Amino acid sequence: MTISRRDNLGPALVALLLLCAGGIASWFIIAPALSTPAAPDMQAGYDIPRMVLYYSTLPRLATALIAGAALALSGALFQQVLLNPLADPTTLGVSAGANLALVVVSLFLPGLLGAGRDLVALAGSGAAALIVVGLGARRGFSPYSLVLSGLVLSLWCGGLAAILTYLNDRYLASLFIWGAGSLSQQSWVIPVSLSWKLVLVAIICGVVIRPLSLLDLGESGSTALGVKLVHLRFITVACAVALAAFVTSAVGVIGFIGLVAPTITRLSGARRPAQLIFWSPLIGAGLLFFADSVLQLVAGGLGDFLPTGAVTAIFGSPLLLALLPRLKIRHRIQHMPMRTHMRSFRLRMPIVIVLFGLVLLVAISLCFGRDVNGDWAFLHGASAADIFAIRYPKVLAAMASGAMLAVAGAILQRLTGNDMASPEVLGISAGATFGVAIALFAVAPGFSGQFAFAIIGAFCVLSVIFFSARKSGFAPERVLLAGIALSAMVDAVVGVLSSTGDPRAVLLMRWMSGSTYLIDAKSAFSEIIVAVVLVALAFAARRWLDILPLGPAPSIAIGLPLAKSRLAMFGLAGLMTAAATLTVGPLSFVGLMGPHLAREAGLTRALPQMIGAAAIGGGLMVAADFVGRTIVSPYQIPAGLVSALIGAPFLMILMSKKVR
Repeated sequence: MTISRRDNLGPALVALLLLCAGGIASWFIIAPALSTPAAPDMQAGYDIPRMVLYYSTLPRLATALIAGAALALSGALFQQVLLNPLADPTTLGVSAGANLALVVVSLFLPGLLGAGRDLVALAGSGAAALIVVGLGARRGFSPYSLVLSGLVLSLWCGGLAAILTYLNDRYLASLFIWGAGSLSQQSWVIPVSLSWKLVLVAIICGVVIRPLSLLDLGESGSTALGVKLVHLRFITVACAVALAAFVTSAVGVIGFIGLVAPTITRLSGARRPAQLIFWSPLIGAGLLFFADSVLQLVAGGLGDFLPTGAVTAIFGSPLLLALLPRLKIRHRIQHMPMRTHMRSFRLRMPIVIVLFGLVLLVAISLCFGRDVNGDWAFLHGASAADIFAIRYPKVLAAMASGAMLAVAGAILQRLTGNDMASPEVLGISAGATFGVAIALFAVAPGFSGQFAFAIIGAFCVLSVIFFSARKSGFAPERVLLAGIALSAMVDAVVGVLSSTGDPRAVLLMRWMSGSTYLIDAKSAFSEIIVAVVLVALAFAARRWLDILPLGPAPSIAIGLPLAKSRLAMFGLAGLMTAAATLTVGPLSFVGLMGPHLAREAGLTRALPQMIGAAAIGGGLMVAADFVGRTIVSPYQIPAGLVSALIGAPFLMILMSKKVR
């Protein structure tokens, strides 16, 4: 296989430019240590600035080079073997799986770390890769299904790892900063260990590079030339997973380098797979080297505490948004069922059942639970009034928040034409979280102020989704991927804020886990009032929600203002998401489960579905709050975490269904 010099010129110049820029930036870090004179009373050979340089600064720079190369090679392998330009360890959830495995083992089974951190990381990465590739196989390995599966799994693993970290205050600083991607070093152990692992995998890649190049001919063409696709895919995916696991085990999750570096390689002129696999590691090394050097220069003394992985995610997510137009997508038209008197009569029974179930759950949650001795008991005795006064605000707030999230999910699913849309998946909850983070760190207002900032954050995310997807006719795939990319970027920003060491970071992360612990009567009634008003507005817009899913032509034909009505419904969903996120956090997945369960009950039209979804969503959050308060009493598991542990697998089950 011949490769022209012209094809190599562009990638070589880009790699050289990045490495030189990183070298210049790193010189401003190294030079002060070299120019600082030793103190006269210091013992000979014991120079603190030079020791910091040799055992901290230089190993960190070397780690940036090696980790960037490994992640870029991993992304190039994923993209070539899956024929997916959006694949990388971040978008496929591989890095997040390794991170979650390491966090769980560190907190609960630390003895396993003695057998090797790399083995634990490989197990987590391998499990994540199996889930994502398995889901993608059922949908024909389409780029959309693979990336959506990986990003959803990544968000869930990352959120759960962060929550577990912050629920264990002893490991607060070290686990969070490491998990967000910290390149800070105290010796040469990690860069030396990563270097020989990278060399070993690179040798394997050199052996399979020719068969990988034949994949561009298609399955039939490559098979005719003797390529064993199953073996080739297994070896290549195993190499890519191993590289991501090794880096995650050493320095945590470094986001989007595996996506950015191969993309820059292609844009700079690389056309063949061999070029992509050769130049991507060099460009990835220069990219992370330059980014980390600039971060250290800008952050100064805080450079060791700001996670580099979160910073790279902030810049990697916009690139994912820019690449979305390359996906070939079509808008799915929903068909509105015919309304008959008999069907209308049959809808009443499911609604009655779900409403009765909600009332029963509320009654059980209020009147049954743990007593002062930790035993199960009904509410009675002299302390009954005091216990009831503590319980009912939490129950009411959880019910109102669950109802709003479920109705918001029903609206988003009908507007986007996608059954997997929800406030959590689209990033609207993450936007509200970002608003609350800004409020806590910059203003520190009360409930009304936090609500206002949450609305602003949610509307910022909604605005980006709305305008980026408008040209594609709100195609479901583009809307979902745009929302997930924004969610990853917002989470990274929140991670940077939380890594500053501010005590409010603990409050923020506990709030993100969805705890109702601090809810009082005033905030609960405020949540109820907001829920009643917003849900009533959604019910009043039922005609729009029945017509809009039919597509632009029918809506315009009957005189419905398409842009204004869509904008109004997106805004209403954003308001409900912002209000609910204040109580149950951004990871509940109730906005996904509520509409689906209502649809499974036979509620397909807009108003019945929203009524059923509101009752189901409220009941799910009440049940989650009850389980969280009682299952490990006297400790409390946040209601948002309980529902999220159920919601993400629920989403995976939905995605596992084959496309008809």
